[in-house]
Amino acid sequence: MNTTTAATEAKVTVATIRDWARRGIIAATKVAGRWVIDAASLAHRIEIGARRVARKAKKVVLTADNIKAIGGNEWIRGNYHRIYLNDWTEYAGIEVTRYGTGSISSASLGGRGIANGRAYDLLGAVSKVYFDVADGRLYVQHHGADAYEIRYLDGERNYVDLVARIFAGVRAAVAAL
Repeated sequence: MNTTTAATEAKVTVATIRDWARRGIIAATKVAGRWVIDAASLAHRIEIGARRVARKAKKVVLTADNIKAIGGNEWIRGNYHRIYLNDWTEYAGIEVTRYGTGSISSASLGGRGIANGRAYDLLGAVSKVYFDVADGRLYVQHHGADAYEIRYLDGERNYVDLVARIFAGVRAAVAAL
């Protein structure tokens, strides 16, 4: 294939393809003054590049602005400056529907049904989730165990680290901004 086709396939510039060919990064030969690129070699180079991009996951930096952008409520009193995430269940992957009385009618964790009693336990385990602007850290104030045994409605049992789920959910929401 020619350099233009190779550049389009690799999503790089033609100059990059020529550079790779000169340096031997991809297999290529010159015919009548033009590079002819080996398709298998180019495919291998594209695969290597994709693996590198996957490894270089974007580092998520939590700031007051991006915590507010995902729904945080700012609170300032004296020396305290915090941004509270009142809908922390969303970041933990907990979904609850309620009857008109307020009792839980159904619950799920990560899209899988769980017992209503276990949902009550999870909801009661965390009292606050907030970002402290002074030190730039996210805090989860919780009561009880670090990991909770969950019995899904399909019968499978698993242990869930609720705090880790909240941290991961907040980071994912910020990364999606």
